[in-house]
Amino acid sequence: MFKFFNRVKTVVSSELNSMLDKAEDPVKMLDQFMRDMETDIRDAESAVAKQIANEKMLKRKYDDAQAMVEKRQSQAEKAIEAGNEDLARRALEDKQEHTQQAESLKESWDRAKQDADQLRTKLDEMKKEYQEMKLKKDSLKARAESAKTRTKINRTMSSIGNDESKQGFSRMEEKVLQYEAEADTSDDMSAASRSLDDEFDSLETNQVDDELAALKKKMGKE
Repeated sequence: MFKFFNRVKTVVSSELNSMLDKAEDPVKMLDQFMRDMETDIRDAESAVAKQIANEKMLKRKYDDAQAMVEKRQSQAEKAIEAGNEDLARRALEDKQEHTQQAESLKESWDRAKQDADQLRTKLDEMKKEYQEMKLKKDSLKARAESAKTRTKINRTMSSIGNDESKQGFSRMEEKVLQYEAEADTSDDMSAASRSLDDEFDSLETNQVDDELAALKKKMGKE
């Protein structure tokens, strides 16, 4: 009972790194260890309760035997006072038997009480260790979750800066530059087209001016 509890405690305190190396989930394993400890404590409580009950039973039998010794002693004294020596003798003989029983029961009760006290002490130690391991478990779980989060973030950051990502950004940058170059070329062509139209407009304007001058000359309005 107590041996298994100590084994679980040893696993928790000394084999966590081994679990991590084996890719076991430390959070789940720690929860399982705590459940195992809780089972051990319940078993220990049951054993202690039975031992205490046994101790009380032996104490009660010892008290009964001791009370009978005192009773037979008192009865023997009364028989002597009454002048009944034979009755007194029989009372003393029965007293001796109950005295032997009381002595034997006293030894058994003492041993049972000692065992019960030791079990109670060990049970208290188990509960104390359980509380300590519970606090340690909470701390380890928090550290494990923090480590998982850091690992996830580091992997994400690493993937952002890898060669494939950089090449992708470079390709997109080239496309943007290409789009900008195409836009600039379109602007230049549009400007060139507008300049050509302006020249034709200017040419048409000159022809009108010539016709107007000829008309004024014809009408003598120069």
